[in-house]
Amino acid sequence: MSPRAALVAAPRRLWRAGAFDPGERTLPEEVPIALVHDATATAVMMATPTDLQDFAYGFSLTEGLIETPGQARGFETVESEAGIELRLWLDAPRSATLAARRRRIAGPTGCGLCGIDSLGEALRPPRRVAEGGAISAAQIAKALEQLAARQSLGVATRAVHAAGFWTAQNGVSLVREDVGRHNALDKLAGALALAGVHAAAGAVVLTSRVSIEMVQKTAAIGAPILIAVSAPTALAVRTAEEAGVTLVAVARADGFEVFTRPERVID
Repeated sequence: MSPRAALVAAPRRLWRAGAFDPGERTLPEEVPIALVHDATATAVMMATPTDLQDFAYGFSLTEGLIETPGQARGFETVESEAGIELRLWLDAPRSATLAARRRRIAGPTGCGLCGIDSLGEALRPPRRVAEGGAISAAQIAKALEQLAARQSLGVATRAVHAAGFWTAQNGVSLVREDVGRHNALDKLAGALALAGVHAAAGAVVLTSRVSIEMVQKTAAIGAPILIAVSAPTALAVRTAEEAGVTLVAVARADGFEVFTRPERVID
């Protein structure tokens, strides 16, 4: 079957100024996507059918199933009427590790913690990022501006999240989008890893709020700075502190709030 489109034109009737106006609205598609490792489903997520290889590798990396893309021996996309399977085959050591911690996640759009098998797994210690890294207030404002400008699906639909990667040299050079905020960040993680980009010199920029799993995934990527347009949860702040991540949130054109490791935000 042909690849699924990421955007769909849906008929709608617009009520405005006391009258209906017929027309269409562009909507993002949402598809069940199974992350399959060694022929067994590890997770089923509702996601936008774009950048699927990035999604498969990024999810595998941020969930600790692999540590480098090279630990996956092959990748395959299989589409059916029911949805899409993203199939990865792991090398022997990672396959054994996966078998020991096998779990199934089945959840709605962007569900980051559904189906885990223990409370300890939900609150697993985050990876600690390397020291160093800095960003100025002006660069934060510019990064937000650049992220908004590069959201092609967001501009078309106003209904998806985005995750971008910023560096002082290149600004926001890489952006991934999805109906799920966790999925967008996983896609970014995969894109960075497959391109061989080391995240220690940059920052992750998000259009969403910051919950614990967004911090855990940013730490797994290795980025020392996380910038988000919405507020964090209290647990996300504690997790960022534990991971050594500078958490900048409620970031808008007119200002932002720094919750952890403020020494990285410079004048």
